[in-house]
Amino acid sequence: MLLRFQVTNHASLQEEQELSLVATDRHPERAEAVIAGGEFRAVPVAAVYGTNASGKSNVIDSLGWMRSAVLSSFRRWDPDGGIPRRPFALRRDASSCPSTFAVDFVVAGVRHQFGFSVDDKRVAEEWLYYYPEGRQRRLYERGADDKPVFGRWLTGRRKVIAELLRPNSLYLSVAAAQGHDQLGEVFRWFGHGLRMATDHDFPQRLDHTVQLCLADDAERTAASTMSLLRFADLGVSGLEIKEYDEEAQEDHKRITRALRDALGEKVRIQHGHGKRVRVEHRTADGVFPLDLAQESSGTRTWIGLVGPVITTLSQGGVLCVDELDARLHPHLVDALVGMFQSPETNRTGAQLVFSTHEAALLGRNVRTELFRDQVWFTEKDPDTLATRLFPMTEFSVRESADNLEKRYLGGRYGAVPHLDDALLRDIAAAVRHGGGREAGQAAATNEGRAPGAA
Repeated sequence: MLLRFQVTNHASLQEEQELSLVATDRHPERAEAVIAGGEFRAVPVAAVYGTNASGKSNVIDSLGWMRSAVLSSFRRWDPDGGIPRRPFALRRDASSCPSTFAVDFVVAGVRHQFGFSVDDKRVAEEWLYYYPEGRQRRLYERGADDKPVFGRWLTGRRKVIAELLRPNSLYLSVAAAQGHDQLGEVFRWFGHGLRMATDHDFPQRLDHTVQLCLADDAERTAASTMSLLRFADLGVSGLEIKEYDEEAQEDHKRITRALRDALGEKVRIQHGHGKRVRVEHRTADGVFPLDLAQESSGTRTWIGLVGPVITTLSQGGVLCVDELDARLHPHLVDALVGMFQSPETNRTGAQLVFSTHEAALLGRNVRTELFRDQVWFTEKDPDTLATRLFPMTEFSVRESADNLEKRYLGGRYGAVPHLDDALLRDIAAAVRHGGGREAGQAAATNEGRAPGAA
């Protein structure tokens, strides 16, 4: 369960920004999760709205980068390669400013707080606390000298692990690689309790869906996966999953060897699931499988989401989706959000965090109602172009009386584009005087010209 996330100096997020999933209002009709002792209640869904290029995708990306750092800093990062971070680039001193990431989350019913600060070369700070019975207990703290200070509540081979620590690796990553039981549980939250869904990880998400379809330990898992595939009304009756033939596998091995010969052994090759996936469609004339490439982008998007959605709802955890509404019908997006929002389908404390443009989710003609403490906005500062993340709760909102969709599109909460009509009139004038025709002719001429020709 995720409670809060804070980030500073990542991509467009220059100053410290915070996304909170702690409920500020009580709504029994949504699947609120309560931490032992009742100290916090967490909302099941958080939506981030904003204009194009306002930084809402960077909110999702920063969570993903933190997850990647935990999972990869010791095992995969080049020991001499520094920190592959993405600081805010629109400033002259970008490389001198550290990037900081921190999360409050729940593991085994206990609140934990983990965070770190990095520059281009090393980890400057790292800390992990937990809160049994609501009181803070230090597990460890680490400063720029790479010498962790341990709390008495951290057991195990902590000093042996510290000897393996590199300047550009997290102590948590090293501990997990060395089989530390106590810290391994925290590490696994990042690996299995925090899941990402972006355009960059479709192959992994497709593999996730395929593995659920092939599950033989519980027929219910495969059946639920197929039911959710069919639920979207895409005309899909099933998936045909087969091993690639030997010739295709040999081609893949040959290409891999050639890449490593050309680029070196350190190059990482992303291996797929090794199976050919085709989408089955049932008609009056029979069942016809089509390759994924022949399917619409919406069908591929849905297939890639089904696996992570099923697993998150059944096991709990957080699913972060960038631009959930991209390529999916608004009714389908509404239904997907409702699976997490409803106590009937969400019995594990699962959470969905997503960025979107879909204002209809704020309206009254949807099956799933989002409340004011579940809605966030991003805007860019006009002077620095840095992103500001802020909640709807900053505004006076009467949920029972106000049409949130209408107020948002009307600009009452900000986070909508300011379109310059004067520029539009200039464009129209240029088109009337042949500007568009001349540009089109020039483009056509350039397309027909041989590369490098003058």
